[in-house]
Amino acid sequence: MLDIKELQRTERHKRLRRNLMGTTDRPRLCVHRSHKNFSAQLVDDLTGKVLLGKSTLSKDVRAKVKKGNDIEAATFLGTAFASQAVSKGIKEVAFDRGGYPYHGRVKAFAEAARQAGLEF
Repeated sequence: MLDIKELQRTERHKRLRRNLMGTTDRPRLCVHRSHKNFSAQLVDDLTGKVLLGKSTLSKDVRAKVKKGNDIEAATFLGTAFASQAVSKGIKEVAFDRGGYPYHGRVKAFAEAARQAGLEF
């Protein structure tokens, strides 16, 4: 059962997704934040495929960060994610914050990804 805050977040996410779509040239970078971890995916909505996915549960990220639910982990994940995306030839993305407010971990991830080479 969803609590009221999660229900409000999903409504915000639906509202955002009406105008946001990932294509092959510019995939959608969607983030998910939980109490213990943080994850991100590059999605091509035209074909319905996930091009790249990474979270704080990934082995390479888990080895570098202590906890998966703080700003430090989100920053490290943002740089690792962006470098992996750039190595696959993806530079431009459409950022989907998933209905979460743009501050804290979401903002840290986005700024780290921008500094590592992603454009959005």
